[in-house]
Amino acid sequence: MSGTVVAVSSNAEYSFTKPNRDGITLLAGLGVEGDVHAGVTVKHRSRVAQDPTRPNLRQVHLIHRELLTELGESGFDVRPGALGENITTEGVDLLGLPVGAVLRIGPRAEVEITGLRNPCAQIDDYRPGLLKQVVGRAEDGTIVLRAGIMGTVRTGGPVRPGDSVTVTLPDGPHRPLERV
Repeated sequence: MSGTVVAVSSNAEYSFTKPNRDGITLLAGLGVEGDVHAGVTVKHRSRVAQDPTRPNLRQVHLIHRELLTELGESGFDVRPGALGENITTEGVDLLGLPVGAVLRIGPRAEVEITGLRNPCAQIDDYRPGLLKQVVGRAEDGTIVLRAGIMGTVRTGGPVRPGDSVTVTLPDGPHRPLERV
């Protein structure tokens, strides 16, 4: 499975959206250089309030462009970086990946997938009604999260729009993504 980087985004300040950049640098074990969510321990405010010493499993946030296109078809103008993601991809079924899958992005960066993003009510502050578009229920009643995936940086390196994304699946039985 392979795809492409459509956009990269980062923000040094807490903000729901992240401006697009010409490029970002991933730092092993930390996240996106200069991004407010980079660090060894949790940086998302809700996670810090629970336990600031927990490991940061949300160093990099990825969303697939296909979701943004689908949201547009439902009347929501959502551009890359608008939902706070660092990397917007195309051609990779991000939500279908298992825990532990590794994305090689660009010439050398590697991100290990840790789980699903759990969007909060702030998403409706950005666009009223958007939360219902990215959180739903399956026929069996289970909650379905569609607002992207999270990962940690295994190998640092530069990432730019147009870079390739290749997927390496983990050995053994695959564990489906859960909220992190």
